[in-house]
Amino acid sequence: MTTSTPTSAPSAPPAGKSNLRKVVAASMAGTIVEWYEFFVYATAAILVFPALFFPESDPTVGTIAALGTYAVGFIARPIGGLVFGHYGDKFGRKRLLQLSLVLVGVSTFLMGALPTHAQIGYGAAVLLVLLRFVQGFAVGGEWGGAVLLVAEHAPDDRRGYWASYPQAGVPVGNLIATLVMLGLSSTLSEDAFLSWGWRIAFFASAIIVLVGWYVRTKVEDAPIFKAALEKEEAEKATRSTVLDAIKYRPKQVVVAMGLRFCENIMYYMVVTFTISYLRQDHIGFDVQHVLLLLLVGHLSHVFVVPTVGLLSDIYGRRPVYLLGVIGTATWGFWAFPMMDTANDLLVVLAVVAGLAIQGLMYAPQPSLMSEMFPTRMRYAGVSLGYQVTAIVAGSMAPIIAVALLDKYDSTTPIAIYLAGAAVISLVALAFATETKGTSLTALDDEYDAR
Repeated sequence: MTTSTPTSAPSAPPAGKSNLRKVVAASMAGTIVEWYEFFVYATAAILVFPALFFPESDPTVGTIAALGTYAVGFIARPIGGLVFGHYGDKFGRKRLLQLSLVLVGVSTFLMGALPTHAQIGYGAAVLLVLLRFVQGFAVGGEWGGAVLLVAEHAPDDRRGYWASYPQAGVPVGNLIATLVMLGLSSTLSEDAFLSWGWRIAFFASAIIVLVGWYVRTKVEDAPIFKAALEKEEAEKATRSTVLDAIKYRPKQVVVAMGLRFCENIMYYMVVTFTISYLRQDHIGFDVQHVLLLLLVGHLSHVFVVPTVGLLSDIYGRRPVYLLGVIGTATWGFWAFPMMDTANDLLVVLAVVAGLAIQGLMYAPQPSLMSEMFPTRMRYAGVSLGYQVTAIVAGSMAPIIAVALLDKYDSTTPIAIYLAGAAVISLVALAFATETKGTSLTALDDEYDAR
C-alpha cells in the first residue's frame, strides 16, 4: 500500500531561487486571473443570475438552475484538462498556459456583455451556458500546466512547498473577486447592481489577463521537460499521453481521483453554498455582509496553503492529507450550527476552519500528483486525476446542498453527505504511496527502463 518511491538521482539541475520565484510568479499570475473569473461567476450565479436569466422560476428553482450553469464549467474542465494535458505533454507547459489564459479572459469578458432574459428570452441562458463551457474548458487546462511548471523546476526536498503556491493563487483570485463584488454591491443600489454593476466585475478581467499574459512570457519550461522532449524526438517516438497515463499508471489515476473527491466537495461547500446559506432566506445576512465574512476566509486561505505545502515536505503528503479528510468528515456537524447563531465571529471561524481543512488536502495535491507520473505523461496524468472528479464532486456539491436543505430543512443531511465524501477519499488515501522526496529524474528513468 505504501511502497517507497524513487528517491535517488535528484531531479537536476534544480532551478535557482531567483528563477524559481519567477516561475512561481508566472504560475500564480495566471491562476489568480482564472480563479478570479471562476469565482466571480460562482458569486454571480448565487446573487445575480437567478433574477436575470431565470426570472420565471421560484427562488429555489432559480438558484438551482443558475448553479446548473455553474456546473457546466465543471463538466468542461476535464475536457479542457485532457486536451491541454495531451498537447502540454507534447509541446510544453508554457504555450498551453498562455492559450488557456486568453480563452478564459475572452469568455469572461463576453459574459459581462450578455443580454438578459428580459431582452432575448431563454437565448440569454443558452449564451451563458456556452461561454461558461469555454471558461471551464480553459480553467481545466490551466491547473495542470501551472502546478507542473513549478513542480518540475522545484528541488525534490521542497517540491511540496513551492508547488503549493499556484494553489495559493486560487484564494488570491477569490479574494480579489470578493473585494470587487463587495465593492460593487456596497457602492451601488440593489437595482443598479443587478442592472449593470455586476458586469464591471466581468469586464475587469481583461486588465488582469494582460498582466498575467505578460508575466508568463518571461519563463520557460523546466529542463526535465525539455530533456524528455529531446529524448522522444531523438527516438522518433509517438505517443498518446492520455492513453499512456491510463495504460501505464491506472492505479495512480484512480487514487488521484479519489483523493480529489472530498477536497473538491469541501471547497465548494464552503465558498459557494455558504453564500446561499447565509443569505436572507436562511440566516438573514445581506450580500455585503456575506461577502465580507468570506473575505476573511479567503485571506486566511492564502497563508494556510503554502504553510501546509511546507509541512508536507517535512512530515509527508499522506499524514497532512489524512488530517484534511478527517476534518471534512466532521465539519458539517459543527460548522453549520456555528453559522446558525448568526454571530459574525462564529461564522468566520466556521468558514476559516473549513478552508483550513480543505487546505490540508489542497496544498499537497500538486506535489503528490506530479510525483505519481513520469514527465512524458505528467500533464495528462495530473489533469485526469484532478479534473475528471470535479464533474461529480465540486460541480454538484452546491446543487446537492441546496436541494437537501430545501427538502429536509436541516443541515444534517449535508453534513452526512460531506462525511460520505470523506470516506471515499479515505479509501483512496489508503492506497496512495507516500511520494515525499521523490526524484522526478529517477521516476523517468524507472519508466523508460520498464
